[in-house]
Amino acid sequence: MTQELIDLKNSILEGRYADALVIVDELEGMSKQANLRQIKSFLRILLIHLIKNQLEQRLTNSWAASIRNAIREIKAVNIKDNKKSYYINQDEWETFIEEEVIEDAIADASLEVLNGKYTRSQLSAILDRKQILTTATKFIALTYTYSAKELPAIMDDYLAQLTSGEDWINRKSE
Repeated sequence: MTQELIDLKNSILEGRYADALVIVDELEGMSKQANLRQIKSFLRILLIHLIKNQLEQRLTNSWAASIRNAIREIKAVNIKDNKKSYYINQDEWETFIEEEVIEDAIADASLEVLNGKYTRSQLSAILDRKQILTTATKFIALTYTYSAKELPAIMDDYLAQLTSGEDWINRKSE
């Protein structure tokens, strides 16, 4: 990116505004790709923990914290600098998850679920993908409605709805 900024400065100083605009477009594209990579990373973490929850039928404090943090980070990274639009719109998540993230999440989760009991293909065969997609998109939808400050409390209510979520809430209050 440093070279692009040098080229942009030189283009402006030399009055080559068309060239400068091309460079600006390239920089915008690079920024968008970086944000999408970050979103994918946090989304993969979210999916791994939802998969573990589904197949192990439990919810640990660290899984809940990872899910909550992934949602907060997705909210922070997904909103564009203008604070009015998003890199991924609310109706695009299911397709994005299916096309960009779910297979990597399944592969990574296969190493963790029940201490690596299943291969990636075995895990993929027994996983209820529809439920994972539904839960993930429901959690992500919260990022369009609630502020970063409100999300942790709201997330606790939604985490309680996961498998063994009530047990997790009860353990926290003891």
